[in-house]
Amino acid sequence: MKAVHFGAGNIGRGFVGLLLHEGGYDVVFSDVSAGLVDAINAVDSYTVHEVGDGGTDVVVTGFRALNSAEDPQAVVDEIASADVVTTAVGPTILKFVAPLIRAGLARRDETLAPLQVMACENAIGATDQLRAHIEEQAGDGWAELSARAVFANTAVDRIVPGQPADAGVDVVVEPFYEWAIEQAPFDGELPRIPGAHFVDDLAPYIERKLFTVNTGHAATAYYGARAGIERISDALAEPEIAAAVSATLAETSAVLIAKHEFAPDELARYRETILSRFRNPALPDTVWRVGRQPLRKLSRHERFVGPAAEAAERGLSTEALVATMGAALSFSSAEDPEAVELQRLLGSKSAAAFTTEVTGLEPQHPLFAAVRDVVAAHQSA
Repeated sequence: MKAVHFGAGNIGRGFVGLLLHEGGYDVVFSDVSAGLVDAINAVDSYTVHEVGDGGTDVVVTGFRALNSAEDPQAVVDEIASADVVTTAVGPTILKFVAPLIRAGLARRDETLAPLQVMACENAIGATDQLRAHIEEQAGDGWAELSARAVFANTAVDRIVPGQPADAGVDVVVEPFYEWAIEQAPFDGELPRIPGAHFVDDLAPYIERKLFTVNTGHAATAYYGARAGIERISDALAEPEIAAAVSATLAETSAVLIAKHEFAPDELARYRETILSRFRNPALPDTVWRVGRQPLRKLSRHERFVGPAAEAAERGLSTEALVATMGAALSFSSAEDPEAVELQRLLGSKSAAAFTTEVTGLEPQHPLFAAVRDVVAAHQSA
């Protein structure tokens, strides 16, 4: 069995590629970084180091890497005979992956089982987005190609922090992980991924993860950065920050309970599990890594505005979420182009114009005024 995985970075090697390896797949990594591809091909194995309680070391073998920028045809050829294709490249990069998958499907022998495609991204419906890109690019040819693949949305969760400078292609991760996959598209022929669980309705799992893990992680980063704290674990050790993050997640949980009928005690246990993961002192994670790309994180359907908008529409509290958005406005890093652009927009736009442009909220939305006011307060501080 063979899997082609786009994105040979830390998530790709330390989570998705690891589980594919454990499922018995030969893994072909595809990446645009020549240095990373060369480093992977220079070794016969790499180690995933789980740090924290219950952690262990796992050795990964049976892989190789291709440079999709220098030799896209080699990637297409691998896809044509693969069993599985996965991605961990970021939602905005999926449109660049799509042409290679489309070309691979076009070369695929019709006698092979359908290619199983899963985009493992921090986004709702990422595989649907990938499929839409492929369908658009295929045009009239899509009707023929569509029978050669199945597309399943997934929800993935594992903290993979910034890595030590001398790590090579080894990866440091936390022991916890979750990979939920919708099972209906496979029609009973499920991919072999140990540790993944297949569900009938993925939406609750995706939103629970996005509105708890992603919201909580970013909230910790922005409050920590504003307080001048470097590490995520140290930020959450501060009682005021812990209280602010907990209040934020209480509001996102209220949305999840109202929308998906999660049991309140179940979500309370889930929140505590998530916060205990953030407190893991063995993870060398920084507020600057977790907080990067603040403009994306403040956009309409992301981890703050998304749940806050739904809460406002339902008449639920949004005070803590809006306050956390205020903390995000303080995020400043010369190393992050989005953080630089965020500060430029704050200095050049009115509060109302900034709110519309960055958050995607319309002035008539019930959340708009509260966000506009926190933007104005930040600008006048």
